[in-house]
Amino acid sequence: MSALLVAVGGAVGSLLRFWMSGVAQRSVPATGEWSVFPAGTLVVNVFGCLLAGALAEVGERHGPLSNETRALLMVGFLGGFTTFSAFANETVAVWRSGAVAVAATNVVLSVLICVAAVVAGRGLMAALVK
Repeated sequence: MSALLVAVGGAVGSLLRFWMSGVAQRSVPATGEWSVFPAGTLVVNVFGCLLAGALAEVGERHGPLSNETRALLMVGFLGGFTTFSAFANETVAVWRSGAVAVAATNVVLSVLICVAAVVAGRGLMAALVK
């Protein structure tokens, strides 16, 4: 049963990632050096980290998530939704294209903002769920 929940969550997360990252990437100007910045991946990773933090906080405040909930949401949905492997590959591609400053900016923003998003997700749930 857990494998099915992971598969369903992963499918939904992957489809949402595809849609959301495309929308975000199309919002970046298509000219100049910054046109290669992987904004879609950054947006998805930040949102995914926010959700991971929120779910982790709920689990800590109300007891561990059930195995089924964890399989569906944490492993399946967020595993399909977040794209840190895409982040790494895209960053290397940008770096190899010669846009070293853009690649470095992507690394710094992705790590700092995603960590901050986990903190924010936890804080949000701490305030909302008593």
